[in-house]
Amino acid sequence: MSRVGKNPVAIPAGVTVTLSGAVLAIKGKLGELKLNVTNEVSAEVKDGKVWVKNLSESKRSRMQWGTTRALVSNMVRGVSQGYKKVLDINGVGLKAQAQGKKLNLSLGFSHDVVYAVPEGIDIKTPTPTQIEISGADRQRVGQVAAEIRSHKGPEPYKGKGIKYSDETIRRKEGKKK
Repeated sequence: MSRVGKNPVAIPAGVTVTLSGAVLAIKGKLGELKLNVTNEVSAEVKDGKVWVKNLSESKRSRMQWGTTRALVSNMVRGVSQGYKKVLDINGVGLKAQAQGKKLNLSLGFSHDVVYAVPEGIDIKTPTPTQIEISGADRQRVGQVAAEIRSHKGPEPYKGKGIKYSDETIRRKEGKKK
């Protein structure tokens, strides 16, 4: 039995949850997110809470039960509080600059890397060596952060490159004489 799926998702003030057919729509101050509920589970909104129930005792149904509840919880938190990832840039001459819906990255290549910011994501550069990615959709925020990081990941000898702010790079010792 799913320990996660048994718990209901509380709906905070300012967030509306509507269920029409198999589509769960959650709307808040930071945007609107939709989730297609699979046919293995059912969702129900009552008393200011979202209840997710499995429809059978099959293994797939039990798996989807906890997963769906977690997705709903992440969506409710996303439209009310939002999600944020911070990237740090280490290295001489490496920097970033947000310009509208584009992010210019100077990463030591012969050309600047221009990253087009997707819809629903907000990117800020408080300093030239820091990138703040925020939005309502947790998966999309993480995906954008991973795409930006993939342009020049951190290397283990000097730590140069783009890394998450809470990430620690395992350093290697260089050549010895």
